[in-house]
Amino acid sequence: MEQSIVDFTEYLRNEKKSSENTVLSYARDLKGFCRFMKESGVLDPAKVNRTNVMAYVYELQKQRKAGTTVSRNIASIRSFFQFLQRKGLVTENPAADLELPKVEKKVPEILSLDKVELLLEQPCGEEDKEIRDKAMLELLYATGIRVTELISLRVEDINLPLEYIRCGSDTKSRIIPIGAQAKASLRRYLDKVREHMVLRSDEEVLFVNCNGKPMTRQGFWKIIKAYAKKAGIEEDITPHMLRHSFAAHLIENGADLRSVQEMLGHSDISTTQIYTKLTNQKLKNVYAKAHPRA
Repeated sequence: MEQSIVDFTEYLRNEKKSSENTVLSYARDLKGFCRFMKESGVLDPAKVNRTNVMAYVYELQKQRKAGTTVSRNIASIRSFFQFLQRKGLVTENPAADLELPKVEKKVPEILSLDKVELLLEQPCGEEDKEIRDKAMLELLYATGIRVTELISLRVEDINLPLEYIRCGSDTKSRIIPIGAQAKASLRRYLDKVREHMVLRSDEEVLFVNCNGKPMTRQGFWKIIKAYAKKAGIEEDITPHMLRHSFAAHLIENGADLRSVQEMLGHSDISTTQIYTKLTNQKLKNVYAKAHPRA
């Protein structure tokens, strides 16, 4: 079964052009399922049946795994067996008709506009590192891109004259506009700083660390935590919180849902609709505080 999982992840990476995070998630889920099947004495994928899959789901629930985790595991197993069916290695998909646990979507945590501005004001010095950090933070909030997308941006993905960035892979990308402040911060970084920071003159990645190598997720995580602490912000700020704040602030100020969906890169608009709940809740709070008969 291990080799089939390797073949499946290679298919996701090379043919479906799935993101590396998606590939790693599928691989992690399937390795756990494979271990469980081994312990049950089932080594051949063709011998896995619906009862085996249900037993694994029950085991996950017994371990008190979150509903989202259980649902993702079922989806991973289902996709894996769909792949094996197309290859002619199995005749049936044992996870085909399993229902996913109902998962209540959590309302995302966001920062108020005041706190976002306070965070963005923190890198204000003239050192190369602060100019780079300012550009990264401004760009993250201006576009709502994921941190993995931020650190994967190449210089050629930035179009300052037309004020947009191109985000994603060559086969699946989206265009996102940038505002004046993000544009100014990026121009300053590109014109005055980047050439001093890169290790190689042919480096394509837009943002590099202090060693001149491409920025990592962990590296940027530390940067944002440090500036949040410097700003005295009590919330446990994550890069994704800025993405949530970007979307919620746009919708709060009248942006249409489809446009926000496109900028965020959501395949399903229901994922984007979660931000309308935040806006509705804010309106209720304002009403409750302001209306004399609330």
